[in-house]
Amino acid sequence: MVTHAVVNQPPPRVDVDEFAANPPLREGVERYDAGWATGSLGQVGRLVGSASFQRDAELANLHEPQLHAFDRWGNRIDEVEYDDGYHRILAAAVAAGAHTAAWAEPRAGANVARAAAFMLFAQVEPGHACPVSMTHAAVPALAASESLAAEWMPRLLSRDYDGRLAAGKTSALFGMAMTEKQGGSDVRANTTRALADGDGRWLITGHKWFCSAPMSDAFLVLAQTAVGLSCFLVPRVLDDGERNVFLIQRLKDKLGNRSNASSEVEFDGTVGYLLGEEGRGVRTILEMVNRTRLDCVYGSAAGMRQAVAEAGWHARHRSAFGARLVDQPAMAAVLADLSLESEAATTVALRLARAHDADASAEDAAFRRLATAVTKYWVCKRGPGHAYEALECLGGNGYTEAFPLARRYREQPVMAIWEGSGNVIALDVLRALRREPDPWQAFDAELAAARGVYRTFDAHHDRLRARVSAVVASADAAAAESSVRPLVASLAVALQASLLIRDAPAPVADAFVAARLGPERGSLFGELPPGLDLPTLLTRL
Repeated sequence: MVTHAVVNQPPPRVDVDEFAANPPLREGVERYDAGWATGSLGQVGRLVGSASFQRDAELANLHEPQLHAFDRWGNRIDEVEYDDGYHRILAAAVAAGAHTAAWAEPRAGANVARAAAFMLFAQVEPGHACPVSMTHAAVPALAASESLAAEWMPRLLSRDYDGRLAAGKTSALFGMAMTEKQGGSDVRANTTRALADGDGRWLITGHKWFCSAPMSDAFLVLAQTAVGLSCFLVPRVLDDGERNVFLIQRLKDKLGNRSNASSEVEFDGTVGYLLGEEGRGVRTILEMVNRTRLDCVYGSAAGMRQAVAEAGWHARHRSAFGARLVDQPAMAAVLADLSLESEAATTVALRLARAHDADASAEDAAFRRLATAVTKYWVCKRGPGHAYEALECLGGNGYTEAFPLARRYREQPVMAIWEGSGNVIALDVLRALRREPDPWQAFDAELAAARGVYRTFDAHHDRLRARVSAVVASADAAAAESSVRPLVASLAVALQASLLIRDAPAPVADAFVAARLGPERGSLFGELPPGLDLPTLLTRL
């Protein structure tokens, strides 16, 4: 039938090398001492850009995880069944070291290479990144117990993947269960209890409101003891091969992150092992939280890259009103602005990754204390709006589930919520500014390194210094808290601008300073000031 002829529709965006196609990512890998990883990252880029990988990502989200609390005979099994595509994706990510490669082989740029691999996988299928991230983040927490580290660390560092619940596995993935229904982020309100059972074992009883990736091999769990809130390692399978008591009550019906199961879990005499000092559970698990916060930045940046790549592909292959969409000034402005936001997120993510390497200086360690929280707040909050604008570039196609941007739009909010929503992160920044001078000094030095190029940036930095000084000196805690969110946003944009001024092509830096700090900056994507080099910005797509 003539009406069924397909014209003026973009071809499938498949069999693309996503690493080679991403200039900001490639350049950042080289800049931050991970050039040695470009070969393996190219392999990952070609894998995630393949038609088969994209199909697995689609299937993993279409066929959502299913809870099987009992087997056919009535035995309690508490298993979650995933689509085979999910297992293939997770196996590929583990094989590429997207979970713990930076711990297994520490060197200059190790966290940069790991971040790049993580972002490439999460760009196409973000749900699997949850257990990958938690496994990465569990490594420093395990250091609190020499015996538990000796038992579990080799399995975490393994690049094998085995999705079964079984004893004797050579590899392991980790999850965590901290929040409860009465407290959420206020984990000190937890009521889950742990009682010593002798011989190093504790018996845990309570209900956890969010436990992601419940088929992981072990979990870090917060529970109250007589001394206070403590951290425990809870295995799914005990040494004798018996399954630990891990009663999955239900799977959450979530807005996004559909391929990854998140659950409510009941503990009833569940065996756990104390990790770190009794009563110091928050301190023990804090580095795990910090690392997963950083992975939220990576995940948001990965989502921005997917969004702008898909929007750019559509605009280069679709015509309307006599011209390709990408050649029409209004669309070019939108795409250039989306590309600018994506590049800024990628650049700051890789800078933070380098600051987390084993050879990081004391100044970098102080810098990351403040910069990670600042960036987590801003980049993750920018993600949903960015995804929506990219989705709109595809018009009606973008709003359908047949294209990946509808899924991405639903996915992006979770990074802003997970591991501390906006107010929690902003208040953490405020505490760091008021209590710890070193992080601000290191952060300020990072900004100062870009001074002298743009008067607009220098003026923004001057205002920031005055605002931070006022916050630190203020005795009015309520006033400081009520105004902290715009302060954090200003810190985040200043950091992105500083990095782009120093490292990005001049047209990128020009555009970012004018569009994010200048007097003609807009409120929505595509509201760029006049006079910018849009063709160069579009090449960054």
